[in-house]
Parts: sequence; C-alpha cells; structure tokens
Amino acid sequence: MGTWVADGYEVVATLVDNMPTGLTVSDEGRVFVSFPRWGDEVPFTVAEIVDGKPVPFPDPEVNRWTGTEDPGDHLVSVQSVVVDPVGHLWLLDTGAPSFGPTIPGGAKLVEVDLTTNRIVRVIRPLGGMTPTTYLNDVRFDLSRGRAGFAYLTDSQAVGALIVIDLDTGESWARLRGHTSTQATDQFRAVVQGVVRTGYSVGADGIALSPDGNRLYYCPLSSRRLYSVCTDVLRDQDIDDHAAAEHVTDHGDKGASDGLEMDADGTLYATAWEHSAVVKRSPDSTWSTVLHGPDLLWPDTLALGTDGYLYVSVNQLPRSPLFNGAEDRVPPYLIVRAHVGGRPVRLSPPAPAAKPSH
Repeated sequence: MGTWVADGYEVVATLVDNMPTGLTVSDEGRVFVSFPRWGDEVPFTVAEIVDGKPVPFPDPEVNRWTGTEDPGDHLVSVQSVVVDPVGHLWLLDTGAPSFGPTIPGGAKLVEVDLTTNRIVRVIRPLGGMTPTTYLNDVRFDLSRGRAGFAYLTDSQAVGALIVIDLDTGESWARLRGHTSTQATDQFRAVVQGVVRTGYSVGADGIALSPDGNRLYYCPLSSRRLYSVCTDVLRDQDIDDHAAAEHVTDHGDKGASDGLEMDADGTLYATAWEHSAVVKRSPDSTWSTVLHGPDLLWPDTLALGTDGYLYVSVNQLPRSPLFNGAEDRVPPYLIVRAHVGGRPVRLSPPAPAAKPSH
C-alpha cells in the first residue's frame, strides 16, 4: 500500500505540443500515434515517431484541417491508429472534432500501405452509425470472409459495436444500448483523489482473442469486462436480442480505456483511475504490469513483435474537454515495458497450393 508497485518502464517519446490517444507499432518497429482534435491547436492528427519526435503521417497535407477542407480528402480527427495483420496501417477518423456531431463524410477508416506510405483505401462506415456516433477503436480479423472484417467501438453514451465487411465496405451496428456497450448510469470515477462525474462514455476498449472467436470490450464509464462471440456480430440474420445471449460478463476489472490481447490469450487493460496497466492471464487471474506517478491516464495499448507493451499517457482528466479548465502539464508520454507477449495476427489464409503435374 502506498507504493508504486510496477514502475519499471522506459520512455519512448515525450510529446510537448499535443496529447496523444491512439498508438500502434508495426512489425518493423515503427511507432505511430494520433492526436484527435479536441479543442487544442492540432497541426496534424496522425504522426510517426521519428527519433523521439512526431512527424506528420502520411503527409502534412492530408492532415490539414481547419474546418473548410473537404472531409473526404483530409483527416478530421483521428482517434485510433492500428496496424493490421498484413502490416497496413489503418487510421480511424471520428469525423467529430471536440466530440461534437459527426461532420458529413468525415467518419472513415483509412488504409495506408507502409511500404509506400500512401493511402490505398478509404471506407466510410455509414451503416449502424447515428448522428452522435463517436468511433473509438478498431481491431482486424483478415482470416474470415473474402477480405476480412473490422470491429469498431462506438463510444457515445448509448454505445455499440460496429462491424465492417472489408470486402464490400458494408457496415452495421450490434448491441447498441446493451448493458455491455453503454455507459453506466451515474458513473463516478476517482482520479488522483478527485471524484469525477462528467464521464458518460460507452464502448471503448476492444481486443480480439487469438483465434478470433471472441471480441473483448468495455465501456469507458464502467468497471466491467465483456466479450461476445464474433460469429453473431458478423451474422446480420441474428437480431440484437439473440446476439445478447452470447455476451459474457467477465466481472470487475477496474475502469479501463484501452485493451490489448496477446497471442497466448493474456488480456492487458489500462486502469486509468490508478495510473496503471493490469493484465488478465488465461486462467483469469489479474496482476499489475505498470504503475507509476507519471502514468496519469494510460490511454491506448499496443503490443509489438519485440515483446514490448507500448502505452500512450495523456493526462486526459486535466484537459478542458473533461475538466472545464486547463491544468495539463506537458510532456505527454509514450512508454513501454517488456512483457514477452506476441501480438494477435489474424492473417488471411494461405493460398491453396497449385497441383503438381
């Protein structure tokens, strides 16, 4: 009690000008972050960390957004960045600056080929969205269907899971308003000794099991962990009432923002009330991975092939959007700790071998 029990982490980058949320690491060790436009002056909403500093990615022009540019051709406010199983980087653009209504054409999923650093596809997930949808995080399973599926969280208070068929671009919502996807009524958090009542955020953190059979998720304004069978999420012939029968409540884990899972089935979760990151082993026991005084609001988790767990730390409770005042004290941090896990990579099936003659 009263000690920092797991403060053995290293700092990857210190960010002075803008607070990061999204974070991902390619198999080659490239680190990418996102800076959503939540009221700060944000010159670029996606960056690659190069020599410890953020550099606009994929280029400054696509990141330029003052409110007059075409939202279809520019990144409005990117919440999450995720490297998929084949090494492409996806940018999840909320299209909703400062948590406001979604700008028409602004919400999109942008695919970047990291071999060329060029945008190769844009998907606009319109199906299942509402005017107050806030797209938060995404995971990819490329092993199912013709081109795979993406699973997204919609973090408005009456939240949902959104599924995208990556072959057709069609999308649909599941479990909207279910207990597992919506903010807990009258949720109260305690962060650094301060009771906070302004959080009303639905489904947020998301992670896929190593076999892709279950999707783990949690509302930010909740302390529960849930999972659901992915078969019922993809099957549009199953209604939400029937799909809800496949939801499992895994119990209390503390309040979390980001989730991540490794290839052995260990689930990592931020514990933002406690300046910590915790993990749930395959036998369902919980333990602490990171815990330190500088970890005010660990936001997003990303597991690299180097066995390190990367964490973005952004002092979110001190931002005007959630605090009504400005008392953040830069720098914001990207940190990492070696956990020895391997990322989940649900890759496309190998092509069938050609018959020999």
